[in-house]
Amino acid sequence: MEGMEGMEGMAGMDHMAGHGLMWQRGPWLLMTHGTLNWVYDNQGSPRGGRQGFLSGMVMGSAERSLAENDTLNLTAMLSPEPLMGPEGYPLLLAAGETADGRTLLVDRQHPHDLFMELSGRYSHALSATSGVWLYAGLPGQPAFGPAAFMHRESINDSPEAPIAHHWLDSTHVSFGVLTAGLRVTQWSLEASAFRGREPDQNRYDIETPRLDSWSARLSWQPTTTLALQTSWAQLHSPEALEPQRNERRWTASLSYTGQASDQGWWATTWAVGRKQPDGLPARSAWSAEASYHPNVQWSLYGRIEQVESDEWQPALDLQQAHKLTLGAVHDWPLGTRLWLGLGLQLSQAGVSPALRPAYGNHPYSGMGFLRLRSR
Repeated sequence: MEGMEGMEGMAGMDHMAGHGLMWQRGPWLLMTHGTLNWVYDNQGSPRGGRQGFLSGMVMGSAERSLAENDTLNLTAMLSPEPLMGPEGYPLLLAAGETADGRTLLVDRQHPHDLFMELSGRYSHALSATSGVWLYAGLPGQPAFGPAAFMHRESINDSPEAPIAHHWLDSTHVSFGVLTAGLRVTQWSLEASAFRGREPDQNRYDIETPRLDSWSARLSWQPTTTLALQTSWAQLHSPEALEPQRNERRWTASLSYTGQASDQGWWATTWAVGRKQPDGLPARSAWSAEASYHPNVQWSLYGRIEQVESDEWQPALDLQQAHKLTLGAVHDWPLGTRLWLGLGLQLSQAGVSPALRPAYGNHPYSGMGFLRLRSR
């Protein structure tokens, strides 16, 4: 995965880096990775709730050389999250998509589709430091935003989605994606045509592909540990409840992963996003997250984020909310390839004064979880 593949990772393979298992079968390099969390979720405030659920993903990839400078990669990624039901799980201040096709999900996080990614990528190296590629997915990930939250090394120990998800990386499951990319030394430029509509409430199907939206992403990777990107997107009718409204989005992010000691390492991501629905004020969000791994058995992580939205109470104008999350996981080996983890995270949120009658001043929430992860 050296050279050109490192920058292409944002389009589909970056999540293989930390925990993948690899082996050779004839001309194919095969890779697998999986994380399954059983979570007990307790969200405070009058708008919270309690629920147990299963989250995570299982993925596989097959890669082979077609010629001296050509490479083919096939990827499949599945999620168990449809088993939790169409309403997903309680998550204060999350909003987006629907459970029934008629009502916006508020203070709940929707489940991922069973098929999170079914994609192929063809790469051609122009030189040792440059190349081009074509990527297609049904579903797939267009060239927009940082890597999706469950793949970011800075926060992938957390079993919950960020409340900034629909600003930064919610397009990572799009039913119909075509992307062309160019890399020259440390720089990459990608452009995508994709289906802009969020996935519907039927989480087990593959939806009809459309290429009605577009995005572009410029990335710079000055070292093997540092990556920066900025991206733009024009989404056609992203919300099923407002089909007449298009939306423009912009993101920028910086990600760093490096050694912290002889055995330890840490990762951090700073990201900002802005979206502008037609006929409505723009709304912004930002997130700063980090994880520290003093050794292979302990993971400590945290995230602070802030968003602007009018979806929590439609009768109000744009309001602000912020959230701080801290967590820890301890892993035990189950043989040489599987690890069992026990984790706990706690969160505290704050909201604008107009929202305090509904949420309280500083609502708390927590999650305890058991995790199976391949390494």
